[in-house]
Amino acid sequence: MKFRLSIFACAIALFAFADQITAHAGDSLTVGQIIQKAVARGQADKQDMMPDFVYRKLTVTDQLDGNGNVKDHKEKVYEVAYRDGRSHATLLQVDGHPPTQSDLKQQSKNEMSIRQITGEQKPANGDGQQENFLTPELAQRFDFKLIGQTNLHGRKTYQIAFQPKSPALPEHRLVDRLLNQISGTLWIDAQEFEVARADISLRSEVNILGGIAGSLKKLNYTLERTRIADGVWFSTLSSGDFQGRKLWDPTHIKTRTQSVQFRRIAMNGQPKPPSEG
Repeated sequence: MKFRLSIFACAIALFAFADQITAHAGDSLTVGQIIQKAVARGQADKQDMMPDFVYRKLTVTDQLDGNGNVKDHKEKVYEVAYRDGRSHATLLQVDGHPPTQSDLKQQSKNEMSIRQITGEQKPANGDGQQENFLTPELAQRFDFKLIGQTNLHGRKTYQIAFQPKSPALPEHRLVDRLLNQISGTLWIDAQEFEVARADISLRSEVNILGGIAGSLKKLNYTLERTRIADGVWFSTLSSGDFQGRKLWDPTHIKTRTQSVQFRRIAMNGQPKPPSEG
């Protein structure tokens, strides 16, 4: 079993109730109000808000040995179509070559594993998940503290630290155990209240099936999102460093993902030229 961080990106599930947080930003918004606006933004019906896009996603996965040397290197290229508020990825290349049936089967298996861990069901139409990181269901899991305001890529953002609530909330799935052990920092755009960046780390080890199947001992993950057009944000860069154990064997994986060549899909279904930014 490989330790992977999906588009849930630890769900980046980082919200709290407004009345539980009282720190104030420079423009008189409380941290709770900032988070509420970000949650509302994430819950908006993107079928009406978001234009359709296609883009390329490049992924690199390195498995390291006990000395930190790369023992397996894998590069993949996907074409991602974002239509009607949902995305669907098609595997185009593996290590510079067209994917084999084994590669496609492994992709399907990985997607199924992610759904089993998160408890999500595959949509009836077969489409992928929405790019939605802020869900109200996870609002109870974190406490927040406003660090301050800063500029990120030329835009004003709120910098907010987060950590799990104490005592820990109930754990019904593996992802719940994971969320109870992560903390980090969010950067939220001050104008459109989109998550522009997230840094996440694991506070303590998380066992899988009581430690029988393995464990995740280290997780450092960074996600960056870019404003492609007015009100349109996509994940454009992420990197992860995961260390743990598969059964009794040590596992160390580093990942890097980059999304490029964003093209808006015109009414006739043909992509327009690549979008600036």
